[in-house]
Amino acid sequence: MALRIALSAMALALAIPSMAIAQDRPVFSSDAIRADISFLADDLLEGRDGGTRGYDIAARYVAARFTALGLEQVVPDSWYQPVSLAVAKLDKNNSTGLTIDGKRFDNGGDVAIGAFGREPKQSFEAGAVFVGYGLRSDREKIDDYAGLNLKGKWAVALSGSPVGMPSEIGAHLAAEKTRAAQQAGAIGLITIPSPTMLARTPWERLQERASDPSVGWVQPDGQLYVRTPGIRGSAYANGAAAEALLAGSGRTLAAVRAEAGKKGGRPKGFALKPLVRIDRTSSVTHAPSSNVLAVLPGSDPALAKEYVLLMAHLDHVGVKPDTPGKDKIYNGAMDNASGIATMLAVAKAFAESGARPKRSILFAAVTAEEDGLLGSQYLAKNMVLPAGGKLVGVVNLDMPILTYDFQDVVAFGAEHSTLGPIVERAAKSEGIALSPDPIPAEGLFTRSDHYRFVEEGVPSVFLMTGFAGPGKAAFEHFLKTDYHKPSDQIDLPFHWEAAAKFARVNYAIAREIADAAEAPRWYEGDFFGDAFAPGEAKAAKP
Repeated sequence: MALRIALSAMALALAIPSMAIAQDRPVFSSDAIRADISFLADDLLEGRDGGTRGYDIAARYVAARFTALGLEQVVPDSWYQPVSLAVAKLDKNNSTGLTIDGKRFDNGGDVAIGAFGREPKQSFEAGAVFVGYGLRSDREKIDDYAGLNLKGKWAVALSGSPVGMPSEIGAHLAAEKTRAAQQAGAIGLITIPSPTMLARTPWERLQERASDPSVGWVQPDGQLYVRTPGIRGSAYANGAAAEALLAGSGRTLAAVRAEAGKKGGRPKGFALKPLVRIDRTSSVTHAPSSNVLAVLPGSDPALAKEYVLLMAHLDHVGVKPDTPGKDKIYNGAMDNASGIATMLAVAKAFAESGARPKRSILFAAVTAEEDGLLGSQYLAKNMVLPAGGKLVGVVNLDMPILTYDFQDVVAFGAEHSTLGPIVERAAKSEGIALSPDPIPAEGLFTRSDHYRFVEEGVPSVFLMTGFAGPGKAAFEHFLKTDYHKPSDQIDLPFHWEAAAKFARVNYAIAREIADAAEAPRWYEGDFFGDAFAPGEAKAAKP
């Protein structure tokens, strides 16, 4: 008996270091990740479009997983933050189009016009002004509206930003064109696609997108959230319609595009001759949806009111009856069941680690990313933290390509804040590298859910598996063959051990943010820190 006790004591002593190691480096089950993706990407969920029954089933699944992990509700007595979506669709019984100097251009031809929920019945006419790229930024000393009278008129702008402008700054300023037009007094914005845009997104695809519903979210007071209430109309104009806008100005579309195509090319604005009228009729319905939220409270009384957000979007694009072929369901296995499964794996690791993080961790599965980052915007504008709580950093998980054993990761936004070195250390802990953005022209930093929190001044990163080794080919193949197609489903050649490795990297990132002595800070002189957090203390860039 004494020998057994001694042997048991020895075994326990030998086990203690292993237990400590397990707490520091939890085990991630590739089978568990596979199980989550398999359920979320099943046909039963019908593509998880925000505001549909399939999305609600997915939300219930995530909430059940949060319950099983012993996480806490952050919304009182609920796992769900309600998000009411307003869905506008063009009325097919009424024609939609632009009339330019008396000539009608129907939607789906040389103009592309989407639905508009704030004015279901529209018909108004106004003058127009060409505004170059239509950019404004005090920090960058850019004002394409200088000297132009836009009051009560249409702004007509080239898409994108000047060739050679830093990609993320250009992407941000391009996304703010509607706001810049409103500030100048315009009542509408017509975009002429540049050759670069048309090479990336063919005109036929822009026409198709115009027929998709336009979705927004309803504020707690019942009003539709709108950043630019002064802008009543928007459209794309190409070909003959774009030529008609410039008619009589002394400038041709070819000449404007040629000037814009040169490095640093910045076509100047000028008044346009034609009057432009928009005619469209939209119908609006409301669809209830929700963000699914849970919290793991921090262990350090001095830091527990600081929150780290780990998030992924739960929605995909649903069912499209007009899709060629038999399969009409867009299951979204990679986009973004994989991100949700990663978040759940990291949540499990935190919950079972035995060493609670010093800061609190907020986990969020958000709705309507595919409709314009709406669920994340709602959360960012209606934060659910308790009194005194502050969000200090965001890690976003959106469509990691998990078909290969990745050798590096890309963290969009890493260079803007002290999150960068944290990501690099986490990658090195898995024997992989942190690589710079391999596709800067895509402006991906501004195109996923974390960016809604950047706009609120919170340092954020968005992780993607990298291009080293087979990565570039795998990424390009997915984009060409499976992105936003019915083939994005569980029978893709997932590399399940790579999925577990991706979860380990993200756990290491979230763990260091949560336990660090200092919360993440923007770097001094950084564009996004200056734009969105001007009063916050900054860190010297290494």
